[in-house]
Amino acid sequence: MTESTPLQLILASTSVYRRQLLERLRLPFTVIASAVDEVALPNERPEQLACRLALAKARAVATKHPASVVIGSDQVADLNGHALGKPGTHARAVAQLQRMRGETVIFQTAVAVVCQATGFAQTELAQVKVQFKSLTDAQIESYLMAERPYDCAGSAKSEGLGIALLARIDNDDPTALIGLPLIRTCQLLEAAGLKVL
Repeated sequence: MTESTPLQLILASTSVYRRQLLERLRLPFTVIASAVDEVALPNERPEQLACRLALAKARAVATKHPASVVIGSDQVADLNGHALGKPGTHARAVAQLQRMRGETVIFQTAVAVVCQATGFAQTELAQVKVQFKSLTDAQIESYLMAERPYDCAGSAKSEGLGIALLARIDNDDPTALIGLPLIRTCQLLEAAGLKVL
C-alpha cells in the first residue's frame, strides 16, 4: 500500500459492543460478519479458544477483502479452566451466574488484526480477572430481568448494571472486559500500517 492509498478498516464482528468501542478511535470502518463456527475444539483451553476464534474471524473476512485491515475479536469467560460462552437464554444465564457467584472469573479477550495483501497477521490476548459477589438467586434474577445480557460471555455487562454483580476487576485495559481491548487493538493497527493518530 502506498501513502496515497489509505488502508481500509473492517471489523469482522456484528457485536454492537465491539462496534461502539472501535468507534472511539474515530477511524472509518465497515462491519462485516465473519460466520465462523465458535465451537471449542477437544481439550482447548479458554484462552486458546479466544485467540483461535479472533484470528479465524479476521482471516475469514480478510480472504474476501485482501487489501483491507481486518479486526477479529472473541471473548471467553474462563471459570477454573472451563469456557463459558454467551448464554443465549435466560435459564443458561441463571446457571452461569450461579456458578460464578463468589468466584474469580478470567475474561479471555483476544483481538487479531489481519491484512492479507501485506501478509500481516497478529493476535493479542487481554486477560481480565473479575471477582463476582456472593449473589443470591433473587439478585441474579433481578439483574437478568433488568439487563437481559444473553448475548454476553459470562452473562454480565460490566458497562451497565452488571457492575453491581462484581466485587473487583483487575486488568491493564479497561475496554477488554467489554469485548475489544483497545490498547492492544491500537498497537496491532499501528503495526499493520494503519495510523490511529
